[in-house]
Amino acid sequence: MTVARSTNPEPATSPAPQISGANQSGVRAHNERVILSLLRRHGALSKAEIARLTGLSAQTISVINRQLEKDSLVMRAQRVRGKVGQPSTPMTLNPDGAFSVGLRIGRRSADLSLMDFTGIVRKQIRTTHAFPTPDSIMAFLADSLPALVETLDPAIRDRIIGIGVASPFELWHWLDRVGAPSTQMQQWRGFDLVAAARAQTDLDVMLVNDASSACLAELTVGDGREIRDFAYFFVGFFIGGGIVLNHALQTGATGNAAAFGPLPSRDPRRGNGGQLIDTASLFTLERSLIEAGIDPADLWRQTEDWSGFEPQLTQWLAGTAQSMADAIVTVCAVFDFPVIVVDGAFPARVRADLTARINAAIESCNTNGILVPEIVSGSVGSNARAIGASMLPISDRFLVQRTSAAA
Repeated sequence: MTVARSTNPEPATSPAPQISGANQSGVRAHNERVILSLLRRHGALSKAEIARLTGLSAQTISVINRQLEKDSLVMRAQRVRGKVGQPSTPMTLNPDGAFSVGLRIGRRSADLSLMDFTGIVRKQIRTTHAFPTPDSIMAFLADSLPALVETLDPAIRDRIIGIGVASPFELWHWLDRVGAPSTQMQQWRGFDLVAAARAQTDLDVMLVNDASSACLAELTVGDGREIRDFAYFFVGFFIGGGIVLNHALQTGATGNAAAFGPLPSRDPRRGNGGQLIDTASLFTLERSLIEAGIDPADLWRQTEDWSGFEPQLTQWLAGTAQSMADAIVTVCAVFDFPVIVVDGAFPARVRADLTARINAAIESCNTNGILVPEIVSGSVGSNARAIGASMLPISDRFLVQRTSAAA
């Protein structure tokens, strides 16, 4: 993917623009993607509503809807009676139309998820570890995948279309922060994660950076569906991010776009050589808890109760908010993002507190020469990376890809 700058003057937070279809005979597959994308964004739609949003003829829509219904990808919703005329029967996505699997690899935990066609996670299995290795992750996949598949009726198990893998890139770096032995983490160098997963499952496998995966979740199932352009920060063990332009996730030529972690940041422990990962990541909270004699294990178990982490949590929030405010100014100097979305692997209360603190901190930053963005909390939450991984095969197979051609 390449970054495509939109020339559309549409306001950044307006509803998504019309997705144009085409009536030519050779593009039915594209028009199917158009309709499926609209049903995902808006929910159930009538034939008239689809026509208004796409410009397709009523006859073309009827033909496509019949085929999608035959393929079990859509189904008829409850009839709606209007003020005049006959009641209409909207079409909606069929939850059992397709399924995908998401493997999320983290430095302290991993998840395997089964997602249905509407974006609902049907089942998720989690494991925690001191650090991930190729052998441990492949064993987790082999052990857990059958348990996910068995939750489906045998008649629809062949509707699993692929596996999306969300993983930090270059896992062998920053080992002093991770506390992992170099000899084992170096095993990731040259390890073909996609090929290894495909060999185990015979399913198509796609790989994305874990922070970009979280951004994809916000874009496809979260409030990001209604924002044209935004930068996205996800605070995990290490902080990372994503970029959305014209409703499209931009991952860059190497898949590492929006690697916000290496941005320069003032760090008292590291002097002028500090990076944002040193001042706005959960590993720093983990470290402070350990130094205080507090077990940090619940940081990685997705618990909603972090009340036992005070006063270290409040101290961490204060420093993280200031560092992220500084980073947001830098990011908005490169591209005038009107909206910044903040999410992370923490409870909703912590996310709201962090967002409020960032909004307060940015008022003390020098913002001369930039458009100060609206800073909002993400809507997906701590499971965003796993949800994005699961959504990757569905997005690739069935939805409109809003990126310009890559060279």
